[in-house]
Amino acid sequence: MAKPKRQYVCQACGGVTHRWQGQCPDCGEWNTLAEDAPKTVFSARHDLSSGGRAIRFEPLDAPGERLQRRASGIAEFDRALGGGLVPGSAILMGGDPGIGKSTLLLQVAANIARAGAEAVYVSGEEAAGQVRLRAERLGLSDAPIRLAAATSVRDILTTLGGMAPPALLVIDSIQTMHSDQIEGAPGTVSQVRGCAFELIRYAKENGVALFLVGHVTKDGTIAGPRVLEHMVDVVMSFEGERSHQYRILRSLKNRFGPVDEIGVFAMEGQGLAEVGNPSTLFLSGREEPVAGSAVFPAMEGTRPVLVEIQALIVRLQSGATPRRAVVGWDTGRLAMLLAVLEARCGLNFSSAEVYLNVAGGYRLADPAADLAVAAALVSALGDKPLPGDAVWFGEVSLAGEIRRVAHAAIRQRESAKLGFGRAFGPAGPRAGETGVRFTELGLLPNLVDRVLADA
Repeated sequence: MAKPKRQYVCQACGGVTHRWQGQCPDCGEWNTLAEDAPKTVFSARHDLSSGGRAIRFEPLDAPGERLQRRASGIAEFDRALGGGLVPGSAILMGGDPGIGKSTLLLQVAANIARAGAEAVYVSGEEAAGQVRLRAERLGLSDAPIRLAAATSVRDILTTLGGMAPPALLVIDSIQTMHSDQIEGAPGTVSQVRGCAFELIRYAKENGVALFLVGHVTKDGTIAGPRVLEHMVDVVMSFEGERSHQYRILRSLKNRFGPVDEIGVFAMEGQGLAEVGNPSTLFLSGREEPVAGSAVFPAMEGTRPVLVEIQALIVRLQSGATPRRAVVGWDTGRLAMLLAVLEARCGLNFSSAEVYLNVAGGYRLADPAADLAVAAALVSALGDKPLPGDAVWFGEVSLAGEIRRVAHAAIRQRESAKLGFGRAFGPAGPRAGETGVRFTELGLLPNLVDRVLADA
């Protein structure tokens, strides 16, 4: 390939010469020639600075039609979305196989169709007859849903282009879709990205609420390219254990509402039933105080949820290496908390097996759970039950300090609604009357003294 020649452009008149000179030969100005890289064949073909269509800019306060959210008929589903379906939004829903993604979206589509709006359900994994069998089992056979089994994005968009845009479009799943303009099998990075782009463009141009069901990998992340999560407006995760009845719909990304909102459902014979007060679900069976059990008011978005944290300490007689088993919490954070209890409070966990469980299969990510976990561990170690009407919240530092956390007043008010009369947490200002008797704990040794002496 020939080396491109250098060229110099006069900053005064724009004249071009192929060698540098002190004076421009065109206008006679001195010291105005500057080197400019010449355009190659490639750069000339890919120059996007001209030849396009001028776009129109608008101010933020420009008058226009305000987007109205559409209710799905399922309050917990709308809560997780931030208030309902936004026209033209693209929503990606992931979850383990068999967790209930297709069932939930079929129920949503049935509610919207029964309300008089158009709902389209395209399945790439099941035949239309299989979807009808599920609808019959769920009691949704009478819903006027437009059902199809297809995997070609060209066929889907051609069909949708010949009809009025629906209010809801469900693609189950995006990993089964393919485009004849892209090489590769369905599910590959290029196919998933290209098919999702075409479907999202259709949804944006026609004001259609689009749901893309996504497969997940063995570590729980949505399969396919990471850019898929950037392309959509909302990313939702449907979580839960198959051995437990409950399911949690969690919002991980939401351009139209708060993040980390959750909707709680219970799997029943007639499908997924919403749970209006999930705290009663995770606190069932707490009739008698038991050592190693502490109640923690967690925050999921704007919703407080009370969960039970259970701890068990087993002393070892031999020199075997003790186990650390955790269900529903971070293993590394438990190791850190045990180290703080040993270093700052003088407790001995090195010769004991530690088992920690969040009741109901719930998964905690709130750092305010540190104090409740510590209370459960100390209670199990000393075999002394905690007060049955108490809740615990606060973040524990490596120095043994109990630090303030967000939404302390909301946590206490939710605890009072469920009959709890006492709350233990970090020192600091509290907003308004919460209905519970609050006890400040500044250091972790204060917790140990209270549990072992007063519990």
